[in-house]
Amino acid sequence: MPDTTAPPAPSRRRRVRRGLAAASLLAAGALALSACGGDASAGGSDGKGQAGADAAAAKDASEAKISVTSKNGATDASINDTGVKVSGGKLTDVKLVQADNGAAVKGAISADGSSWKPSAQLERGTKYKLVANAKDGKGRAATENATFTTVSSKNSFIGSYTPDGGKTVGVGMPVSFNFDKSISNKKDVQAHITVTSSSGQKVVGHWFGARRLDFRPEEYWKAGSKVTLKIDLDGVKGGQGITGVQSKTVTFTVGRSQVSTVDMDTQTMTVVRDGKTVKSIPISGGSAKNPTYNGRMVISEKFTQTRMDGSTVGFGGEYDIKDVPHAMRLSSSGTFIHGNYWGSPSIFGKSGTSHGCVGLQDNRGGGGDTPGKWFFDNSLVGDVVVVKNSPDSTVKPDNGLNGWNMAWSEWQAGSAA
Repeated sequence: MPDTTAPPAPSRRRRVRRGLAAASLLAAGALALSACGGDASAGGSDGKGQAGADAAAAKDASEAKISVTSKNGATDASINDTGVKVSGGKLTDVKLVQADNGAAVKGAISADGSSWKPSAQLERGTKYKLVANAKDGKGRAATENATFTTVSSKNSFIGSYTPDGGKTVGVGMPVSFNFDKSISNKKDVQAHITVTSSSGQKVVGHWFGARRLDFRPEEYWKAGSKVTLKIDLDGVKGGQGITGVQSKTVTFTVGRSQVSTVDMDTQTMTVVRDGKTVKSIPISGGSAKNPTYNGRMVISEKFTQTRMDGSTVGFGGEYDIKDVPHAMRLSSSGTFIHGNYWGSPSIFGKSGTSHGCVGLQDNRGGGGDTPGKWFFDNSLVGDVVVVKNSPDSTVKPDNGLNGWNMAWSEWQAGSAA
């Protein structure tokens, strides 16, 4: 019997096919949505869908909460304060690298697992990437990522200071800062540098211009005292567009008291240690044409041997001695107390022959038992050398570490605190 069912009209077949195609597209769309986060009404035998799954995952999330002190995306991060802390768990691994070359920064997780710090100060103007991992008490993991750039050299300032921590210095040694940029906000900068002594002496800062800040007590430091320098400049505004980056505490020791007095009338130096005269040494000071400065001068550097070239201190080609023994700097303008092997033995204790330095009899190469070697071996950076009865003027307080030549009232007037 012939089939009497008529085939669907062409237009109906097209509509059916388009309907099937549309249904296929909708199904594909539903799958695509589910793959990327889900449709709140889709899937799940419990009827809650993806929203329920998300809520369940959040409820089961690690309780460890990681915080990074340098904010993600920061462009002025501290070079000192970068660190990681965790609550509700313990850190398991922290990696900090320079973004441009992948160089790793060493650091350590604390014994209790609650924090991490780099082992050294970070570089200025450098981009870093940090990844920190932790686990809570149930072993559930947590991760935090941060990318930041430390404050640039252009937008920060730093102070080179002396003396450094751990040193033993003479009683005349001031704490001296030299900043790499001019400071206009002197009050705040000075307020964030504190110098204290175990002797209880009052210590005051004095500004020499916009880049140098020295600290000292009214009288020399007490022998045997401990001096603590606390630098808390990280984040302190030094002026328009410049921020401090230093955060450090150092302690140095004041040794025995030694003050040596050079008398240009007698061409002798008397060394007094802890109130007692220990030695009288013949010297040859500055000539009548080039006298030695008067005043209280502090030994700021010691060199077993050094070159002295007159052209570097305004004396042209008058001298260039490449092996001066036992040299100790008394001023930044070139005044030294040093060994002299080239002068006749007859000049010491008799006449001034130098270009302003104080010379002590010595041997070439610095060997042997000589006055120059003895004084060098028995002197500390920070010891005081006083020059008197010279026809020259008194050395300027900022010419070397020689602020002792300023009256206490004037010194205090130069404080911004």
